[in-house]
Amino acid sequence: MSNLNDLTALALPTGGFLVADETENRLSLSLEGQPLIQLRLTREPELQVHMDGGYGSHPISVACYWLFARDPACQRLTWQLDETPTDALLSGLLIATDSAGQYRCERTLFWQLPQPWLGTSPTASYPQQMVISNGKRHPLRPVKPKGEVYRRFDARLGAWISLRTLEIDEDLARFNRWQNSARVASFWQEEGSLEQHRAYLDKLEADPHTLTLIGCFDDQPFAYFEAYWAKEDRIAPFYDAGDYDRGIHMLVGEESHRGPHKVASWLSALVHYLFLDDPRTQRVVAEPRADNAKMIGYMEQQRFYCEKEFDFPHKRAALMALGRERFFDRCSLA
Repeated sequence: MSNLNDLTALALPTGGFLVADETENRLSLSLEGQPLIQLRLTREPELQVHMDGGYGSHPISVACYWLFARDPACQRLTWQLDETPTDALLSGLLIATDSAGQYRCERTLFWQLPQPWLGTSPTASYPQQMVISNGKRHPLRPVKPKGEVYRRFDARLGAWISLRTLEIDEDLARFNRWQNSARVASFWQEEGSLEQHRAYLDKLEADPHTLTLIGCFDDQPFAYFEAYWAKEDRIAPFYDAGDYDRGIHMLVGEESHRGPHKVASWLSALVHYLFLDDPRTQRVVAEPRADNAKMIGYMEQQRFYCEKEFDFPHKRAALMALGRERFFDRCSLA
């Protein structure tokens, strides 16, 4: 894992590397060899940022990204600016204070901004219309996305973490191999042939309430995820499901990508994506087997909590939940 104290370059999902020349009181950032922004830093009583050169919401945004990634304990940046940063104020990147020329960037708000992490998604602006399907009343869901939906460089891991939608023809053999491993089968209980797994994935592809995803490290597939709208799911009768709650099923298929540091990366990315995908989503839930102590422990490390245990027809489950406010409060993404 990378030491964030030694961070000198940070990859951007939009392309290129952000390179820093940083001292105790100065920070110069360049993008693709071109100077981007120059800052003076005052670190007491909290980090204050003074603009020396460069302007606009994009340089401010990438400077905030650098400073938050550089120090995951930093919760707030106070900017001193000579001009009103209109675009940054409108987006929520900056908040005006009572002092003239002084603006705040809050980590809690910064990580809720959808760009540049989120791929093209219709969900965030999708209008609400309540419908009834299979006897359940819920919002009409948008058409499911295709392709890459999320990308972020994990500065701690020193690797890209990305999510893309599953493509059956491309991913079927991989999915079949993962499901037939003894470790995965002990929890998923979905062993089967290629034909059986194609039928399984075809059914989910036609289901508007479930999105199938492939997790990648440095663009190499390592995991399969199902993200579902909880209101229409079998979990709904077991808790007070919100209209935009999302649920997750998780499977790490590649042995080389197991371990707590990898889980911390992909689980935080998966939850981050779901909260960004629709700002109306207030909670992400999961229902691992109650005896899966290792997975429950990993989830608790990412601020999930066990609301209760309950009985599905096929298993005793733990209802794990994580609220939007809890996830973004003192958010540890880097």
